[in-house]
Amino acid sequence: MTVAQAIRLAQDAEVDLVEVAPNSEPPVCRLLDYGKLRYLTAKKDRESRKGQKSTELREVRFRPNIGSHDLESKTRKVRELILDGSKVKLTVRFRGREAAHQQLGLAVLKRVADDLRDEVRLEKPPALEGRALSMILLPTPQKPERTDQKPEVENQESEETDQNVEATDQKPKAAATKPKATAKKPKTTDQKVEEPADAKA
Repeated sequence: MTVAQAIRLAQDAEVDLVEVAPNSEPPVCRLLDYGKLRYLTAKKDRESRKGQKSTELREVRFRPNIGSHDLESKTRKVRELILDGSKVKLTVRFRGREAAHQQLGLAVLKRVADDLRDEVRLEKPPALEGRALSMILLPTPQKPERTDQKPEVENQESEETDQNVEATDQKPKAAATKPKATAKKPKTTDQKVEEPADAKA
């Protein structure tokens, strides 16, 4: 089919002529709505990006002579960041003559790593970068739960739902008996009841 014929077909069908495979011999084209195609490809890209988990690098800074309460507070913050799935860079900054006592900074980093040893793994060991000592921690991958325990849980859940169904079956029966009780009440009518002649005297 020639290009002119393909364009004429596209105009007759009120759609676009889109080149799908330009490098093939002969080039392959399709008759479709180009706006819809762009929308669907953009949607597919968004969906694929949504499934990916981006791990960002977060930094928490310490001082070599940090107090114990401040250290606990910053350790809690590191734990929160790790549980969110982020990488965390721990940095101890040295000022002036503090750089001569790098063992203090190393002790701070080791203490934090020891407090979090169950939740993190070490990506980069402590290293000196200029006047700062830093290391990078990663969250540990979560262990998948054993599948052999799940059927028992499902059986328990199905038993609970069966009990709930039985309980709900009983409730409508009780509700069904109430209207019968109301049906026994005497009906009121608009007719006037005349008093006997003896009562008037």
